[in-house]
Amino acid sequence: MENLKTHIKNFVPIVDTLGSYNKSAFKGDLNAGVTVGIMLIPQGMAYAILAGLPPVYGLYASIIPLVIYALFGTSRQLAVGPVAMVSLLVVAGVGEFAEVGSARFIQLAILTALGVGLVQFLMGLFRMGFLVNFLSHPVLSGFTSAAALIIGASQIKNLTGLELTRTKQVQEIVIETFRRFTEIEPITAAIGIGSIAAIILIRKWKRTFPSALVVVVVGTVLTAMFGLNQHGVAIVGEIPKGLPTFSLEFLNLSDARILIPTVLIISLVSYMESIAVAKAIANKHGYKVDANKELIALGAANIGGSFFQAFPTTGGFSRTAVNDQSGANTTIASIISAAIIALTVLFLTPLFYYLPSAVLAAIIMVAVAGLFDISEMKHLWKTDKRDLAMLLATFIATLALGIEEGIAIGVVLSLVLVIYSSTKPHSAELGRLGDSKNYRNINRYTEAEVDDEVLIYRYDSSLYFANVEHFQESLFRIIEQRGEQLELVILDASAIHSVDSTGVHMLSEVIKDLRQRRIAFFIAGAIGPVRDKLKKCGIQEAMGEENFFFDVSGAVAYYKDQPERIKKTFSPCQTNV
Repeated sequence: MENLKTHIKNFVPIVDTLGSYNKSAFKGDLNAGVTVGIMLIPQGMAYAILAGLPPVYGLYASIIPLVIYALFGTSRQLAVGPVAMVSLLVVAGVGEFAEVGSARFIQLAILTALGVGLVQFLMGLFRMGFLVNFLSHPVLSGFTSAAALIIGASQIKNLTGLELTRTKQVQEIVIETFRRFTEIEPITAAIGIGSIAAIILIRKWKRTFPSALVVVVVGTVLTAMFGLNQHGVAIVGEIPKGLPTFSLEFLNLSDARILIPTVLIISLVSYMESIAVAKAIANKHGYKVDANKELIALGAANIGGSFFQAFPTTGGFSRTAVNDQSGANTTIASIISAAIIALTVLFLTPLFYYLPSAVLAAIIMVAVAGLFDISEMKHLWKTDKRDLAMLLATFIATLALGIEEGIAIGVVLSLVLVIYSSTKPHSAELGRLGDSKNYRNINRYTEAEVDDEVLIYRYDSSLYFANVEHFQESLFRIIEQRGEQLELVILDASAIHSVDSTGVHMLSEVIKDLRQRRIAFFIAGAIGPVRDKLKKCGIQEAMGEENFFFDVSGAVAYYKDQPERIKKTFSPCQTNV
């Protein structure tokens, strides 16, 4: 019985939360839940519009997914719901197969949520969270920076009242906006720019204050009072009233197949965004989040949400920060936020009839401004030009080719860089520091002493098929530079964690070549598994048991004590690998 309770608590963390829940925790959760719920009303509608959906779907996506995550999530402060990045991926991916805003588009967006949920749930179930490592930080930074520009450009038409040609190219939107500058609707632009300024000023004053809701209320009241919708100001219009209903109409196997690339990208990107902020907040509060349980929780939230007309959701940076700052102690705060949204769709949607589209555009533009990661670009300029090049390549590809193409190119670049780096790992010739037993890279420690008769070579990687040629080239280049005085090569194998069959054959050839040159070969510092492999394949037998040493100093001392060993003939290695 006790084991059953433990399993339930592990699978449904909220059960453990409720077991020790108290009035103090509820007070913090109530404040945070109400604050984030109020914040999520305008944000949800704005992100739904960004995703190409009617505003009410942003509210739908802020109810069931929040409740489900609250049951299974391991982060106590993570605020789940619609986010700008995922909304952009939805409109970019689903927009390839249906007209944005159409009934079919809505159906495919909801089906995407189900697909994302299934992928994330299965990844968590099979402990495959490591797959997100294919999205390196420079790639993600380059992608999000480009996405920020794309999102911002997509809202220019709503911010200015211009009927711009639909295009994915940021430069075309900007050029057309400047070309038609005189056609900008002044009242719409004033509302949009004023809303941006108001949100920024309110956030500077108090970050947890619902600045987005303030501009929504003010913009809606002014539009209704002065009939601004009769003077060119576009409004949201009628928003359906009532809770989202359970539906299976969106299920379609053939549609699911065409959405696979979009589903995979959203699954990885949304999880990366969520786990990054969840870990940051957890570290701040001194607890741990389980990456695979987070995948299960996010997956369940998207699966459950899809049956109640929700598009893909994940944990958001800004709302999570507000949730934390407002005093959230547990996931009960998310349930309270969901209740606030539920009450809104039940009773308050008529109040948003006169909400200007320019206000929602302003909310989106302010939200995504922080996605443009100029600080990371500056940092990489100073520290790692190669990573900066990868960031910029992803950034340019995303802007020039599109969202999915950009991130795919970034992932491919990451893999190519990993493969390239693994074929040319770091290696070094070592010298002795004074009278000590320490041996260091002679290029870093100029005071390190080198013995003309002994070459100490360290290779900082496992030996396998992709880098054996580099090993040989690097080693024999130094040997050629040393000349005829060289009598002994010591391989510092302390950084070699494994050797495959190609590596074994290469070592056999190296030993044979050195024997012909009358140069001895020692191995020092090999870890147990590597030494076992070399023994099994016959390398150790061919070299002699005595030619393996615990460290470099031991190998050097042995050579100094028994120089006659250099005269010994070494047999070529016979391997059975």
